[in-house]
Amino acid sequence: MKVLIVEDEELAANRLKKLILGLRPSYQILDILESVSGVVKWMQETPVLPDLILMDIQLSDGVSFEIFDSIEIKTPIIFTTAYDQYAIKAFKFNSIDYLLKPIKIDELMAAVIKFEQSPVLRDYKMLKSNMLESSGSPSRFVIKIGGTIRTINFDDVAYIFTTDKITFAMTFDGKRYPLDQNLEQIEEFLDPTKFFRVNRQFIVQFKSIVEIHTHSKSRIKLILNPKTEQELIISTEKSSDFKTWLSGTK
Repeated sequence: MKVLIVEDEELAANRLKKLILGLRPSYQILDILESVSGVVKWMQETPVLPDLILMDIQLSDGVSFEIFDSIEIKTPIIFTTAYDQYAIKAFKFNSIDYLLKPIKIDELMAAVIKFEQSPVLRDYKMLKSNMLESSGSPSRFVIKIGGTIRTINFDDVAYIFTTDKITFAMTFDGKRYPLDQNLEQIEEFLDPTKFFRVNRQFIVQFKSIVEIHTHSKSRIKLILNPKTEQELIISTEKSSDFKTWLSGTK
């Protein structure tokens, strides 16, 4: 699960991060933001929506409720504050709990469990589990974006890549979607005749390859569609396997 922390006090933010990762080591902290304007800008620009937001109410440039005047947020929120007068208003904004500072570990645990038992998250886990445990080969990704669940057919995926410890599927229409699995896990259930792991960061689909160029030291450079943000190079060691895969003889 991907978590966004909104807290303007550095010590409180670091303590909250330590608490949540202590309870759920598998959770990933996407960012720590300290202002209303910072959250609005981040939410408008980020390609990865959080699954859960831990949000203080009094921020450096205003009250966090002002965020909702500028953008729509469907992600579940655990509000944290030193004041109790905002409780009623907080529950108008996707709030699953309202914790008073200093945050107690047992209260945070109860809030996290409440989040994990929400219908959307429960349905998402069930769908993903059914896909992975199916006797047949899976044909699509089940992804969760904020409070929404959707599926992406493997045939619509141009390539899969990892950056800043987050894995994405890039579709042929130029959209990218965050995935919960890493490349090693994904590689296990993709059709090896269609997809190839070219390096530590990328798995590419055959149909996404536009151009192939020879590179220095017998390496190979790929041009994909949609274009990648970084140069895509196949190592000398991988080049032979790639050529075999490309020819369809593997």
